[in-house]
Amino acid sequence: MGRYYHGDIEGKFWFAVQSSMAAERFGGEIIEPNYVDFYFDGEHLDNINAEIDRIEKGLGGQIEVINNFFIANGSYNGTMLDEAKITHKDIEEYADLELGKKIRDCVVNQGECNFSAEL
Repeated sequence: MGRYYHGDIEGKFWFAVQSSMAAERFGGEIIEPNYVDFYFDGEHLDNINAEIDRIEKGLGGQIEVINNFFIANGSYNGTMLDEAKITHKDIEEYADLELGKKIRDCVVNQGECNFSAEL
């Protein structure tokens, strides 16, 4: 069981890590309750890119560490993260980075991005 987002981009929010409101940090407009609908277009692109840059700078070299961790592991738990020196905050930021890149790519490729996020 999990919370999904669907529309122009699709995915599943990370369990116990990522809020259904994670896309809000990229400057999207919330459209309706129960499901939260997000809308992005070219006017949002500067905010999207700025937030992606902020996350990437904040994570720094941890991005490669986390990428390599997930290449080697299909799942994770707290002990595994501790051994890999990856914090829960790193995972939260990494999950949001993945979402931000999907939003950005959708806006760049389609001109806009709409999706609904389960609450």
